Amino acid sequence: MSLLTECHRWAAQAILALDDSTHGGPDEMRLQAASGVSLMFTRGGQDAARAALNRSFAIAEERGNALDQIQVLGPLQMFHLRTGGFRTALSYAERCSVIAGTIKDSVSTTLAHSLMGISLHLNGEHGRARTALEEALRYGPRSDRSTTNYLGFDGRILADAILARTLWLQGYPDRAVELALLAVKDAETLDHPLTLSIALVWAVSVLVWVGDFDRAEEHINRLFSCAELHSLRPYLTVGRGFQGELAIRRGDAESGVRSLQRVLQDLHAAPYELLTTPLSIALVQGFAATGRFPEALALIDETIRSVEANGDLCYMPELLRGKANLVRVTKPDADDEAELYLRRSLEMSRGHGARGWELRAAMDLATLLAARSQYESARALLQPLFERFAEGLDTADLKYAARLLATLR
Repeated sequence: MSLLTECHRWAAQAILALDDSTHGGPDEMRLQAASGVSLMFTRGGQDAARAALNRSFAIAEERGNALDQIQVLGPLQMFHLRTGGFRTALSYAERCSVIAGTIKDSVSTTLAHSLMGISLHLNGEHGRARTALEEALRYGPRSDRSTTNYLGFDGRILADAILARTLWLQGYPDRAVELALLAVKDAETLDHPLTLSIALVWAVSVLVWVGDFDRAEEHINRLFSCAELHSLRPYLTVGRGFQGELAIRRGDAESGVRSLQRVLQDLHAAPYELLTTPLSIALVQGFAATGRFPEALALIDETIRSVEANGDLCYMPELLRGKANLVRVTKPDADDEAELYLRRSLEMSRGHGARGWELRAAMDLATLLAARSQYESARALLQPLFERFAEGLDTADLKYAARLLATLR
């Protein structure tokens, strides 16, 4: 069960009831952590959540107990991910990994690998992320405790969900969908609404990537039902953002733009920044589809600066691709500049091991080259990459790539 609102209320009352003999002890440490986690998941990242988690970790450090520190490092990492401090979050994951390595505890090991996996994934280090996530799933808890005790949700489900995204990025779309849906199914068996909401959010992202909009919509509706029933406000907002993205992709750009503008305003105010970059990319596409090119250019430049500053580099290849396409349609004789952005996107995709992004950049560059009648160069770029995909031939990107290649003969 995810009784987070009740958890915050009782934790706050218990903290007020602490006396001098219990201040700075294990009881306050656990109560502050519970207060911080419950605030984080029900209201987004707020100063009160930050203060509670920092206080809890200060007590854990002073006590010098490894398990105590690991118990708080997990929520601290999640807090900084949600508030957009991706590099800070990675540093907490690294600290957790170091401490977990000093003790023999399967739950701590699973947690450390899970935290490293999600941070590395968002940092664009997909090979290392996959290794960490698979290690988290290989160990698994072997005691009566689980990562839910530390994070407020099941860490193995998160590892599955992020591994699904990693698989899509690495060029395995069928396996990605299978694992994303399995994570949702496993979350349903736990009777833990927060874990289910997390699994649904990440599953939607994979379903959108493969172009399965009907199933994405189904999972968005399930997210609404779960998040509304259990007062998980940030997840309701994210769900509205996904709805806006789907509207744009289905051709109702005006409606999608209006929705995403409101959603991003709400997420920035929360703040809940974990998904603002991909939702901003969707809004850029919506602006372009409605002819609002100055707003599209301003937003994509702002988002690129944010990613460079905060560290969710996972999305940078897609941002560079989007910038290239905007340059092409807004500047006269700008094909050379657009090509530079696309080649940067290709280079970064390859460096990240993100074949999914690489294919998209290659398709756009092949289209540009074909427009110059450089058909052989276009085909030489796209054909070998297309042939490296051994699955997912019925997904949107690969079907488009096949059609494009057919025009380059």
